[in-house]
Amino acid sequence: MSNSYGKLFKISTFGESHGRAVGVVLDGCPAGLDLDLEFIQNELDRRKPGQSKITTQRKEEDKIEIVSGIFEGKSTGTPIAMLVWNADARSKDYSHIADRYRPSHADFTYQEKYGVRDYRGGGRSSARETLARVAAGAIAKLFLAKYGIKINAYVSQVGGLSLQKSYKELNLEETENNIVRCPDPVMAEEMISLIDSVRKDCDTIGGVVSCVVQGTPVGLGEPVFDKLHAELGKAMLGINAVKGFEYGSGFEGVKMLGSQHNDAFYVEGDRIRTKTNYSGGIQGGISNGEDIYFRVAFKPVATLMKDQESINQEGEAVTVSGKGRHDPCVVPRAVPIVEAMTALVLADSLLRNKVIKL
Repeated sequence: MSNSYGKLFKISTFGESHGRAVGVVLDGCPAGLDLDLEFIQNELDRRKPGQSKITTQRKEEDKIEIVSGIFEGKSTGTPIAMLVWNADARSKDYSHIADRYRPSHADFTYQEKYGVRDYRGGGRSSARETLARVAAGAIAKLFLAKYGIKINAYVSQVGGLSLQKSYKELNLEETENNIVRCPDPVMAEEMISLIDSVRKDCDTIGGVVSCVVQGTPVGLGEPVFDKLHAELGKAMLGINAVKGFEYGSGFEGVKMLGSQHNDAFYVEGDRIRTKTNYSGGIQGGISNGEDIYFRVAFKPVATLMKDQESINQEGEAVTVSGKGRHDPCVVPRAVPIVEAMTALVLADSLLRNKVIKL
């Protein structure tokens, strides 16, 4: 039962990398929401493969089909089913690893847990499943926009190249102006060069996606087990290749004294605010109205275009040869995925916080 997320704004995804289609059923979207199909498609286009020289060259248009839950351009309050048909699947690219375990993949664990695995591109464990999350996340974004909530993610690090600027020092409108999705044009060029050189060496490299949420009202998140930062952490760690999540001051906060780290309150007009925001917009697991910001670390893509030592299902030593089409660095295409999962968390939290009528 691990294919669903959310309590009131709930998604269930389905499909495999090389199956007929990948899709999602979204239940709990309030009736009357304008479903901007162009916006939803644009979000999928930001995630789709084959968009630049530093992404996988699999060619998929990822054209979304909404098959239920919409009438005359608006949500009806019933389940919204969406799917994308796979068009450029090449299952033969994976026949050589049908009985072999690729290093750092889900091959071994899926085989042991289920007794069967879809070796074609990783099947259900493939990141292609994330297109379903992006489609549902696009609707969540449309819902959140009604309440002035805006989400911006961007690439802040590739390998050892790291932006040292706060999101407040960046023009986040520049994020989509380059293929690596870094809002600093100088750093973007360096990142692109690094990824391209790694690609030419038939290797991969990791990175970090930063995200900021603005306009969040006070009160989102539930105490104890469903704290807002815990839900965000779960959502981010559920994305393929993610190895770390930190919000607010994160791990750097341990270097500070409490007297330095505490966010002092003050009154601004009719709002209670904090002078600093080391809390990352969340205190006691509940949003306090300040910007929510966090970082998500992605490992280097596990599929290499190089030979690697491994074993097969019989426990025999084998060589795993890299074939197929894969990203040399996942973070450029991960930006819309991070935004989508953030939107799904916040939409669910908003509905849980109070009854919403559009």
